[in-house]
Amino acid sequence: MSTYYTEDHEWIAVEGDIGTVGITKYAAEQLGDVVFVEVPEAGITFTKGDDMAVVESVKAASDVYAPVAGEVVEGNGDLADAPQTVNEDPEGKGWFCKIKISDAAEVSTLMDASAYKAFCEGL
Repeated sequence: MSTYYTEDHEWIAVEGDIGTVGITKYAAEQLGDVVFVEVPEAGITFTKGDDMAVVESVKAASDVYAPVAGEVVEGNGDLADAPQTVNEDPEGKGWFCKIKISDAAEVSTLMDASAYKAFCEGL
């Protein structure tokens, strides 16, 4: 499994043609305490850059964008009852959805971990 990152602080962990999507630790720290998460339902399709989820914190509401095009195969329903999971484990149990990636070439346009770290250091 390989993990990639966007400039909007989403991550996608790719295994075969399935990608698990969430927001990064950096994004979760910037948001503060997450109080509500709306994740997409299975069957919804997105193109790269589409709004795919919403995360609300005590500070602000933010859209989460699709890092690549694909069809949602599973939304993380656990976040409805436990939105704080996004703060506790943003790049683990706090994932938003799993998508079947429709164009694997789009993954190559994303940053790897070292590039993302350098990107965040420049903010």
